[in-house]
Amino acid sequence: MQPIIATENLCKEYKGVKAVSGLTFSVSEGEIFALVGPNGAGKSTTLKMLATILRPTSGSVLIDGIDITAQGDKVRRIISYLPEEAGAYKNLTGMQYLRFMAGIMTDDSARAAAAVVFAADITGLGRRLDDKVKTYSKGMTRKLLLARAVMCRPRLAILDEPTSGLDVLNALEIRSMLKGLAADGMSILLSSHNMLEIEFLSTRMAIIDRGALLALGTAEDLKRANGCANLEEVFSRLAGDAPKADA
Repeated sequence: MQPIIATENLCKEYKGVKAVSGLTFSVSEGEIFALVGPNGAGKSTTLKMLATILRPTSGSVLIDGIDITAQGDKVRRIISYLPEEAGAYKNLTGMQYLRFMAGIMTDDSARAAAAVVFAADITGLGRRLDDKVKTYSKGMTRKLLLARAVMCRPRLAILDEPTSGLDVLNALEIRSMLKGLAADGMSILLSSHNMLEIEFLSTRMAIIDRGALLALGTAEDLKRANGCANLEEVFSRLAGDAPKADA
């Protein structure tokens, strides 16, 4: 079975500065794969390239066997992307937002209707979907946005800091949602600064710093290989405290 993501020597430069430098890794179908690194490590840049928002400077990426550079339109039909700072239309109700986004994401009315039903269910917002988004808490808004990202059941969901800024209860709900989606066969690539979240969610992870791959494996593999008791110690040992460039 071919991997859902296969990168080979992936690079991105901004005015001669390498934000991503020679990343090579693969993600299996149905896997929750985490990209971990300090601020400025190149995580968001990598996710944006895989989501076809940024064009790689060099190297290659295949999504489900499709070249993102040569066939970006085809790739976008099977993926979804949720940036860390995403927002929703505040003057729409939650349900109006979901219906609007479903209409954009597919021109098949039956599929759009099914997507709205699925999204409404996994938000857990119930009757609050009839209220305007501007009345939502940050946690409620994030649940709505995550539901939007997966409502059409993409082959691959790319999620940048999906629980950023959320309280413990909301974060737990979203993690449980992601586990359920993966159990149903959806592949998920995410970034997070929360090592406990990474260990709970991911089957494997890649630790990067200054755009380069430092380590790749399961949480247990990385802890054992580095003689560490937890992922925070692994992260500190590998990434260190060197100054970082913006990425």
